[in-house]
Amino acid sequence: MKKPNFWLAALAVAAFSHASHADILIGQTASFSGPTAALVKETTDGARLYLDAVNAKGGVSGQKIALISLDDKFDPKLAADNARTLIEDKNVAAMFLSFGTPHTEAIVPLLDKNGVALVGPISGATVLRQPVKPHVFNVRTSYQREIQKAIKHLSLMGVSRIGIVYSDDSFGADVLAGAQKGLTAAKLTPVMLEKFDRSKPDFAAMAPQFSKSGAQAVILIAAGQAVVDGVKALRTAGSKAQVVILSFNASASFIKSLGDNGPGMIVTQVLPYEHSIRHYPLVTEAQELAKAKGIGEVSPVMLEGFASAKVLVESLRRAGAKPSRASIQAALEGMQKFDIGGLEVSYSPDDHSGLDFADLSIIGKDGKFKR
Repeated sequence: MKKPNFWLAALAVAAFSHASHADILIGQTASFSGPTAALVKETTDGARLYLDAVNAKGGVSGQKIALISLDDKFDPKLAADNARTLIEDKNVAAMFLSFGTPHTEAIVPLLDKNGVALVGPISGATVLRQPVKPHVFNVRTSYQREIQKAIKHLSLMGVSRIGIVYSDDSFGADVLAGAQKGLTAAKLTPVMLEKFDRSKPDFAAMAPQFSKSGAQAVILIAAGQAVVDGVKALRTAGSKAQVVILSFNASASFIKSLGDNGPGMIVTQVLPYEHSIRHYPLVTEAQELAKAKGIGEVSPVMLEGFASAKVLVESLRRAGAKPSRASIQAALEGMQKFDIGGLEVSYSPDDHSGLDFADLSIIGKDGKFKR
């Protein structure tokens, strides 16, 4: 345990050292350790892919962008502490790419108090969209949009017996609300509905009940290791149900952690297929930059980080020669139909929703996403 913590501490020190020589400081608090670490790292790698390319060309108005990333260990309280350090001590111009609903909610008061914009939180929570949070600018679509897309697909395929397992927190409640809307629209009711403690999930206790329920599909509203453990428990209990999970789990490292339980799993997506280079310049650009850096695959979560970085950089470009917190906020609220590469992002003072794109993928036998 000590070795990873030492490495993270060294990373933070290095980031601060580098940032002291940079012109534009951007802050990030996310779970670089803990159950969702692989997802966060991959999404951040996607963002850095674009930020590095911008910096290599001179940055924004001749100023380099430094992303200072702190580890909150998937703890909302630590996320708030990190945000306070970044905003009040390090004086970052904006916050970027937080991970998790409770964690992002925890930093909103600090954003409001200091007039700091947060771009691209890795959360599709309704609470971060309605009513509008003045300093939160979403890029990805909502969880409810994702899950309703999945349920509609299942119902059109003739699947009528659907079970739901959800995290007992604000994230789980939000996705559950979307799932219930989707089920109502499809004139279905869940054959089973179970919640679990996010900090201490016990899937082994509930899995046999799902097997007995005869569920044809199970929507697993969870992240990272919780998904791995939940699916394993279902299969161990003898359930052959189709498993559906949400987009922020769509990392290459996550698929590997699923092992033999991965193939056939449906994963919702919030951006175009990462190999659709003929139709989306966003994908082409990400693939070309990745290839130039020797990165073999661009995963869906990497593409999400990449897309969010494009929105962040555009706001800095529009914020003037010396971007300030106020000018970045104004630039974002005035952003209309910004083309990130085949998709348009628009904001206004009354709408910070971002994209409205949702799709589905399935994990193939080769361990890759298929659409």
